[in-house]
Amino acid sequence: MNVTKALYQEVILEHNKKPRNYGQLETANLRSEGVNPLCGDHIQLTVDVRDEAIADIKFEGHSCAICKASASMMTTNVKGKTVKEAETLIQEFRDMTTGRLDPQASEHHLGRLTVFSGIAGLPSRVKCAVLPWHTLHAAFANQDSVSTEGAADEGVPGGNA
Repeated sequence: MNVTKALYQEVILEHNKKPRNYGQLETANLRSEGVNPLCGDHIQLTVDVRDEAIADIKFEGHSCAICKASASMMTTNVKGKTVKEAETLIQEFRDMTTGRLDPQASEHHLGRLTVFSGIAGLPSRVKCAVLPWHTLHAAFANQDSVSTEGAADEGVPGGNA
């Protein structure tokens, strides 16, 4: 097993066992719900945006380990960032997990999120990893819900997420 794969598995297990920012945020001014019918993932995201910055963010719901770990790491990484910075991370994460961004060969802002780079080689799991990110984008767009069905991510079986 290579080092990257071992780190990926360790991170997924850690964030699945002890997710960061899990729960519901009572002070939220943005909310959205994300569903991945293929895997059964169903999450709710609550966000408190003040002066164009993410003051706080939480998620809850039922999901697989990959989705929960992705949501946990996403919330940790976007907290304190501006909405614009978070949208950049959303696009970069989406591009990385669908194979359009090689984190070794391209400049990016992903940091530790690059542990998910191997997900591009597991097409059936891409939707699991990107669901929290699409749900955050939906919250920014004042959409109540988003589904991975019919989405437009190239290389993602069953549509886009």
